[in-house]
Parts: sequence; C-alpha cells; structure tokens
Amino acid sequence: MNKIYFITGIGTEIGKTLISAILVQKLKADYWKPIQSGDLDFSDTIKVKNLINNKKSIFHPEAYRLTQPYSPHYSAKLDNVEIDLSRFKFPETDNHLIIEGAGGLMVPLNEYHLMIDLIKKLKAEVILVSKNYLGSINHTLLSIEALKNRDIPIKGIIFNGSSSPSTEEIILKMSGIRCLGKIEKLNEIDSKSIIKAGEHISL
Repeated sequence: MNKIYFITGIGTEIGKTLISAILVQKLKADYWKPIQSGDLDFSDTIKVKNLINNKKSIFHPEAYRLTQPYSPHYSAKLDNVEIDLSRFKFPETDNHLIIEGAGGLMVPLNEYHLMIDLIKKLKAEVILVSKNYLGSINHTLLSIEALKNRDIPIKGIIFNGSSSPSTEEIILKMSGIRCLGKIEKLNEIDSKSIIKAGEHISL
C-alpha cells in the first residue's frame, strides 16, 4: 500500500525541504509541494530533485507558484490570485508521495483557511519536523496539539539539527508521539549524505 506523508514543521527554516529530500530518496517516493512562495528559479521542488539519484521519483508541479517570498496569503494577494482549497488535488501516481508544506501549521492561505486546513483536506498522515532551539518545546507541543484537535493523524516526529536529549525526551513523553529519527547537521548536503541520513529514519 502506498504511503502519503505531509511534511510540516514547527515553524520556518526548520528543515522541511531537507527532510522531504531524505524521505523521497529513502522511499523512492514522488514529491509534491502544493504551494511555492517566491524563489521560483530555485524552488523547493528543484532543491529536492537535485538531491535525488533514483529514477523512480516523479516531481509533480505545484498547484500555486507565487512570485513573492511571503506567507502564502500575502504572496497570493500580491500576485492578484486567491488560493482556493478546492483546487488542490492529489497528483496521479502509483507511488508513495511526500507532500511538503509551506511554513508552519498556522500559516494563512487566504482569509479563511490555514495550512492545517489543507492538510485536513488532503487526509495525509503528518510527519512533524522539529528543531532544537529555545522555545522549540512550546512550538512542537503546540503543533501537535493543533493536529490532535483536528483529528489529523501524526506518523511521528523527526528531530533535525543539533541534538538536545532533554528537549527531545520531554516532547516525546508529553506528546506520546513516536520519534521517527534524528538527523544531525550534515557537513555536506548532497545525494550521498541524503542516502546516509535516511538510515537514521525508521517509518
């Protein structure tokens, strides 16, 4: 049975794209970024594609390609478009699918909907990416609480970056969520390191 995972983070610059690349390579999965805000010439889709060396993964086009590097709702406004939840349809594929979100769960897509509403609509199981910094316990637990409140299934947490055992232990204990793996900071980010990093993730 094919797996569909939505990769979201506890905030911005958490490492969603890196983790997405690792999972795409590990599962030889397809990749889909529903919304790209800004950096269209070097989008997250392009970044992930450049790190993958298997010939099975397909990279599906974004539903929205917004030219400005802001929150999706504001980028869309500047581009004179409105993000419509009904436009989001799963790409046609017979493969596993990794979906990467934009920003965190409460990023607005328009005046009525948040990123978490898109996750709910897609009915995908969530993999939450957490990164250790002062305040990350709060941000991680709040993200988990929001997902649970909407009955969105959580596959588990991946900790990205420098390890902090005390932080990780209390998050796992208080949330009851499974740790899928810990990815230490990579010295180099290339296809070989992506493959190696995948060995530290258990789905």
